[in-house]
Parts: sequence; structure tokens; C-alpha cells
Amino acid sequence: MKRTSRKRLRNVLLIVIGLLIIFRIALPYVVLHYANKTLAEMDGYYGHIEDIDLAIIRGAYKIDSIYLNKSDTATGNQTPFFSAGLIDLSVEWKALFKGSIVSKITVDRPQLIFTKDKVEPKQVVKDSADFKKVLEGFMPLDINVLTINNGTIRYKDNTSSPKVDIEANRLFLTAKNLKNSYDSSTVLPATIDMSAMIYEGNFDVHAKLNPLGSSPTFDVSAELKNTNLVKLNDFFQAYAKVDVNDGRFGLYSEVAAKENAFTGYVKPVINNLDILGKEDRKDNLLQKLWEAVAGGVGELFENQRKDQVATKIPFKGKLDSPSANIWIAIGTVLQNAFIHALQPSIDNEINIGSVKAETGEKKTLLQKVFGSKDKEEKKGKKEKK
Repeated sequence: MKRTSRKRLRNVLLIVIGLLIIFRIALPYVVLHYANKTLAEMDGYYGHIEDIDLAIIRGAYKIDSIYLNKSDTATGNQTPFFSAGLIDLSVEWKALFKGSIVSKITVDRPQLIFTKDKVEPKQVVKDSADFKKVLEGFMPLDINVLTINNGTIRYKDNTSSPKVDIEANRLFLTAKNLKNSYDSSTVLPATIDMSAMIYEGNFDVHAKLNPLGSSPTFDVSAELKNTNLVKLNDFFQAYAKVDVNDGRFGLYSEVAAKENAFTGYVKPVINNLDILGKEDRKDNLLQKLWEAVAGGVGELFENQRKDQVATKIPFKGKLDSPSANIWIAIGTVLQNAFIHALQPSIDNEINIGSVKAETGEKKTLLQKVFGSKDKEEKKGKKEKK
């Protein structure tokens, strides 16, 4: 009897182990079929995944070679929108040891393509919610860490003349603690660091934020250095009808927000700008006139010693009613041209403590430009007299 019982128990265990092995082998194919069926039925989109690998012990899924196209419901034509060589979704062990069950996602070689009249940003935000649900089906945990390796963002306009196809490449991004699973006592617990190349220029963004705050709370600095404007000539010819023969572009900005208010500035800087040159001799008369006007304005507001056109535009306000001071921007252009050149760097003058909610009565345009004294102050001076 004992031998028979042991034999039965062994057979049951063998059957269970065999079923588990079969289930483990079949599971990736079942998940892959479900994912591709869901991607194919997305409203306005069509997607496909080449393969899925499961790492159950590590608590991870690997999506191999995925693409998502914008689909025209009338014609059936597809426009490329998103693709990636590999997406790795796993449990973040660092947060798990601190008591939080959240996920970590790594995306290798992603490409995001915005095509004019085909893939509009607002529509993408609305429609791609279904794609997010697909990912949540693989890893139904909140994302705490996101890593992007060697990504590309492109903008295409096939309707313009010439056609426009510009991109930012070599994009690397690391976002940590998005669900505040550790460092919970910090005011801005999450961090985002991003770098990219834009036509020989280096683009860097550093941000601290509180993604769980009741209102947007963040401190961001960004700088773009030494972008070659000549390589953007298709863009300039299509939308401004000018040729750039020489010029390097930089952009420096800081912005912070809390309690539904924000403050910051943006500082564009152009060096060695040359719009009209020997290369334009074949252009028609109207083209030459327009380029001469554009180039003349550049020369007028150029700091001759440093061959630099620049301004600094401060802005502040509430998130539902932003405003920028155009008069300060114009004044800064003149200051850069005739007094001293602006420094092509971040000024390190904006942080979360710089943000103050706007109070008091609104000033008129003349009051903003020339300044005004408080009514009570004026009244007090009259009473003294």
C-alpha cells in the first residue's frame, strides 16, 4: 500500500511539473497573441509585437521589436508613430525592499515620429491611452523608474516645400522615484535627467518634481548648446522662406512651479548669424529682399563684439493664465546689442523658493512698463502735506 501511495504521489507530482512546464512554454505565446490582438484593434492605431520573453523569477517581461502606427480609418493607410527595439518591464527591487511594489521600465532604441496632419500631439495623448492599458496588462504596477536608451524624436511634414524631416537623436533619459517609493521626506522626491543631440548641439534637461502633489510642483533647468542652424535649412526654407548660411543656436531656460503658480525665463542665443551670402546668388529677387530684411534685423540687434543675437524672456503667473513680459524681452535684446552680451549659460536664479502666488490688483500695461506707486502710499503723502 505504501509503495502504491508513493507511486501515485510521484505520478501526481510529475503531472503537475509537466503541466507547469507546458504552461511556462505556452504562456509567452498566449500573451503575445493577446497583445497583438489588442494592438490591432486599437481605435486609430495599428501595432504589432515580434516576440515576448518572460522572466518569472525576476518578475520581468521583455517585449521584442514593437511598433505602433497611426491608421487612417477611411483609407487604411498607416503612418509610423512609435517603435522600439526592446521594452523591459520588471519589478523594482530597490522599492520592494522599502515596502513598495512598483515597476521599472527600460526602453531601448525607441523612435517617436510626429507627422503633420497625421499624428498630432493632442490627438496622440488622447488616443494612446489604449496603448498604456496594453502595457499595464503586462505589468499592472505603477511605474517608479523609467529609462530610455538611444531614442529618437522626429518631426515630418510631407506637405511643405521642401519637405521637412528634422530630429533629435541619441536621446537618453532616466526618471527615478516617480511614485515616491523612497526619499518620501524630500519636497521634490523624483528626478528626471535627459540628454540628446540636435544637429551637433547638446541638449540637456535636469528636473526635480513631486509627481504626487495636489498641484504641479517642479524645478527644471534646460540648455541647448551649439546647434548648427545650416542643417535646419529645409525647416527655414519651408516655413520662413530664408536660407541660413551660418549660425549656431543655443537656448537656456529655468522654470519652477508650486501651488498652481510658476516662474522662469527662456534665453535664446544665436552666434555668427548669416542669412544672406554668396550662396544665395541664384535666388530670385523677392527671395533676396526677404533674406536681406531678415539678415538686417539680425545685424541691428547683434552684439558686434561677440557676433551674438540674444534676449532673455522672463515669465510668471498661474498655470491657467501664463504671461510673459514682452517689454523686458525687447529691453534685453537692446541690452545685449548695445551694452553687453548675455552669457550663453543657465543663470541659476530660479528654484522652487522663487515661486510666489500672484496677489493684489492687476496692473495696466503702462504701470508694468513705467512702474506705479501704491494708492495708499500716494494717499499717505497727500495727508502729510
